[in-house]
Amino acid sequence: MAASLPDANTRWRCGGCGNLTRFDVTRTRRTTEFWHFDLAGEHQVEESKTQSEDVESVTCRWCGRSDAIELVDRTEADTTSS
Repeated sequence: MAASLPDANTRWRCGGCGNLTRFDVTRTRRTTEFWHFDLAGEHQVEESKTQSEDVESVTCRWCGRSDAIELVDRTEADTTSS
């Protein structure tokens, strides 16, 4: 079961065991990259832009469930404002 990516106001939680911190995430990205090659033929990626991204699965590292991952509000979001 695919899950949505968390944002600044949400986080993942495993509804099975309560885990908030450890997940195995399988995702597919389509990117455009600027590769710069030196004269020896070695390259560095100097710029990368994500065109699309699909989360295929999120699995709890603690209990192994992928059917219980949910997005919940971050409690920290309320305490970081000054």
